[in-house]
Amino acid sequence: MIKVVSVENMRQIEAAADAAGFSYDAMMQNAGAAAARRAQVILSGQAEARVTVLVGPGNNGGDGLVAGRLLALDKNIQVRCYLLKRRDDTDANFTAVKDADLFIAYAEDDRDGRVLRNMVASAHLVVDALFGIGVRLPLKNDAAKVLRNVVQAVNDDQQPEHPEGAIITPDTPNTSRFPRPYVLAIDCPSGLNCDTGELDKNAIHADETITFIAAKPGLLEFPGAGAVGQLHIATIGLPIDLPALKNENNTLVDGHMVRGLLPGRSADANKGTFGKALIVAGSTNFMGAPGLSALAAYRVGVGLVTVGAPQPVIDVISSHLFEPTWLMLPHDMGALAANAVTIVQKEMAAYDSLLLGPGWGREQTTREFLTTLLNSASETAKPHAQRSIGFMEKAADAESKPDETPAKLPALVIDADGLNLLSELDEWWKLLPENTVITPHPGEMGRLAKMETRDILANRWDIVRAKAAEWNVILVLKGAHTLIAAPDGRVAVLPFKTDVLAKAGTGDVLAGMITGLLAQGMSAYDAALAGGYIHGLAGTLAARKSGTTRSLIASEVADAVAEVFSLIEAR
Repeated sequence: MIKVVSVENMRQIEAAADAAGFSYDAMMQNAGAAAARRAQVILSGQAEARVTVLVGPGNNGGDGLVAGRLLALDKNIQVRCYLLKRRDDTDANFTAVKDADLFIAYAEDDRDGRVLRNMVASAHLVVDALFGIGVRLPLKNDAAKVLRNVVQAVNDDQQPEHPEGAIITPDTPNTSRFPRPYVLAIDCPSGLNCDTGELDKNAIHADETITFIAAKPGLLEFPGAGAVGQLHIATIGLPIDLPALKNENNTLVDGHMVRGLLPGRSADANKGTFGKALIVAGSTNFMGAPGLSALAAYRVGVGLVTVGAPQPVIDVISSHLFEPTWLMLPHDMGALAANAVTIVQKEMAAYDSLLLGPGWGREQTTREFLTTLLNSASETAKPHAQRSIGFMEKAADAESKPDETPAKLPALVIDADGLNLLSELDEWWKLLPENTVITPHPGEMGRLAKMETRDILANRWDIVRAKAAEWNVILVLKGAHTLIAAPDGRVAVLPFKTDVLAKAGTGDVLAGMITGLLAQGMSAYDAALAGGYIHGLAGTLAARKSGTTRSLIASEVADAVAEVFSLIEAR
């Protein structure tokens, strides 16, 4: 399990490892070796590869020296080192680099930065080992000057020609196809605050970052996350049972974790084996939402999906989507009507999970439906509907009065306008069953929490942890690096940042996935983790297949789920 650890806690973990017999030197050797292995993959197929290692004054620079020395063992790779500050002969890693006869340049001898710019511009790969996780911003003086020179050289359009005879194979990465030097950051791109995601104006933007032992929150928070590139985590051999690491509550979700969470599949199963999901969604203004949620629920393996929607919605989408069954619900001018609650109450006992909200709109009659349904399922529900007067009473009660016996809700997911309608109610969270999954984007989260969206984005980790506990829900805060929080203090983060998912309908797909996994018997937190990961990876794979993120639509994300499972479940 990959943990997400603050800078201060990382220092404590390293100290605990050293005290347990896994020395700082061993950590540095393993970190440098991991960076060298990743560099070799990047350079695979590149003839006469040139690497420039930018070496800072601290342990991050030490990792870079180890990586440079190991890369130089490959006779196809020429390694040069640029040192921000001189190191003396008591530094064993620096001595080893000198003994290997690598070219070394010093910033103090390069006052105008010309040597640095040439070393960067002429490299196929630049290894950024200048400033690690402990950097303090803003960077000033010589440090800022060095970063400016690096950034200028990396982005200079007038790059030197690559040598003749470069080997290019279709199945291996090759820096000769890049219009500029490729940047691999060690532990953290220089100029990024690894706790907050704050980014110095002179920061180096990496194509890839390899960080060690655990991810750091600043690597997963914008604007800094935009400078990280592809993120790799190398465990560097620390004992997995080290208490200081094991006790961390924040995790980064990966495919190995999700594979361990997914329910099994039996060859002698029937559709009932894999659960039944009920999706109450849609209105005439948002007809596509229930179809996208239903498609996504099926794609993650649920046995049966029923869509409950206003009749005009079903009339349209049933001609395009053949797999669901349909539950026609009363409507008021195309919006879900309050008296639809009696039908949903009667039907929902047959289902294992229930999704509310996608495509509802925010009409008063739909809000009455939601509040009646939640109140009737609560043990503390109180009468809330107005009684009719005179001869109208009997007919009105038959249509709108809920069952006197509280109906137990299936495992519940609330999304989109379901959340917007909830936010209009006082202490709305008291209406929700335990382990309800809510899936707000930052704007919806702001409405639920009565906070400004900018304040949500500025302090996401603390807010999701606090609100999941206060509201007693599984909270999925959507966005680049989606956060998932449980009431017990656990917070997980997804590794995806892609504009593929910045499209209408992709939230409906995510809600459908979580609902489908819940129906198969997964716990609410696990279903949210797995659904979020599958959703993000599906978007990533769909973009890779099409060659663009710009033109993809929500249904194509759902259609990529089969490929996701083939990767996750591969042995």
